[in-house]
Amino acid sequence: MNYYDKEPTVRPQAEHHVKMSNRRNLEITGVKEVDSFDNEEFLLQTVMGYLIVRGENLQMKNLDVDEGVVSIKGKIFELSYLDEHHGEKAKGFFSKLFK
Repeated sequence: MNYYDKEPTVRPQAEHHVKMSNRRNLEITGVKEVDSFDNEEFLLQTVMGYLIVRGENLQMKNLDVDEGVVSIKGKIFELSYLDEHHGEKAKGFFSKLFK
């Protein structure tokens, strides 16, 4: 069989779930990359787009790159997805690097 005759392998898209407990513990699946984080803001690239987590005393509790799972602890104030169509941008320190 010729290399060019092979059909490309189609990978199913990873599931994306967000589970929050008591505004203190957050588990996110379907994470492709952690772009930036500090104690007030996380910028995550997920299979459903960029997700910003804002809060207070945020810490990465667990990171499993192979499975695409991130766990964050701290007081959660906001979860928002960046939508390219609306031009929304992250407002934290690291977002200034992307301007």
